[in-house]
Amino acid sequence: MTNQLNRAKNMPLFSQTITDFWRAQFLNGDVLYSDEVFTVAINPDLDEDCRVMVLETTDGRVMAVLTPAMADKAGLYQRQDLSEEIFRQMLNEAGVTLHGADYVFYFSEAEKDVLLQESLEGVLRRLTEQDDAVFSEFQSSASEQDLDDAYVELDHWAVFGSFEQNRLVSAASMYPWGYNAQIADLGVLTLTTFRGKGHARKVVRSICKYAYDQGYEPQYRCQLDNQASTALAKAAGLTLFGKWDVISPDSTD
Repeated sequence: MTNQLNRAKNMPLFSQTITDFWRAQFLNGDVLYSDEVFTVAINPDLDEDCRVMVLETTDGRVMAVLTPAMADKAGLYQRQDLSEEIFRQMLNEAGVTLHGADYVFYFSEAEKDVLLQESLEGVLRRLTEQDDAVFSEFQSSASEQDLDDAYVELDHWAVFGSFEQNRLVSAASMYPWGYNAQIADLGVLTLTTFRGKGHARKVVRSICKYAYDQGYEPQYRCQLDNQASTALAKAAGLTLFGKWDVISPDSTD
């Protein structure tokens, strides 16, 4: 069980920080069911917006965790045999819907070493509160949908930007993610007319290198249907770790 997130032959070796973080999310509590591919745990200490969570790692294993109240609502205590399919069906029958999975990417240990030795070139730098006017102009040039999807904010823990002709054209920001965890979640946004020029890749790698220097593990998430964001993650050297889903805010209580 303790090596569940790291033992597939073809799975890149991620840092211990990452594997420990996800074990804490899914294996702290009482294991209700476990086999070679599927595990369900019950944890009364989950936050309200994470009272049901599912993680499918790239090695094909699936872990789920939920509060006792949600397990009781879905009737899980009455089932001796479980599978991912049965679990999802029981949630559905109980009116419990999930938000819709995110891909979760990290740097493998090998790619991390490459990044830390890299000297990034281009007109890019860390942004501060003194860049408020520059950042406001950047935001006003982006669509509401892009701003929503990216969630890049100047007041986040770290913000980096790439410039073209003295104009901010791409920015990434990140903030510590999860309770007491050394994980920093990032978002990135490039203005439409400046895409395809490598700005986003450089910004992502720059902010991720900064995160490592500060003792954090950078995390990149995007919706499954966001092909451009998925392509950017891979271009930036990140590796898919898995698919993570939580209960929908619209789910019945």
